[in-house]
Amino acid sequence: MLSALLGMHDDLALAERSIDVHRDHLARLIHPERQIDPHEVSHLLDGARRLAEAVAVRDVQAKSVAAVLQSLARVPAPTPAPPAPSPSVPAPPLPVPSPAHSR
Repeated sequence: MLSALLGMHDDLALAERSIDVHRDHLARLIHPERQIDPHEVSHLLDGARRLAEAVAVRDVQAKSVAAVLQSLARVPAPTPAPPAPSPSVPAPPLPVPSPAHSR
């Protein structure tokens, strides 16, 4: 379980780095001192799409990690059930008379 959680942590960290990379790329493309020509519009749209995908991946991985960690939380011990009244013990069966005659 620990190995799986560490792997999930690495995947989540990779998704965070991917978000940073795509955000920085978009920030460079829309810098106020830079002209956006028609050719770069497709790059902007592609960068926005990639950023949205990275955020979606990060959100799914974060939900998965949260669900796994939540499932590992300790739950309170169940309270012992009150003892059920024991059913009455049936009377032992009567001895069956033997068909053989006594002498």
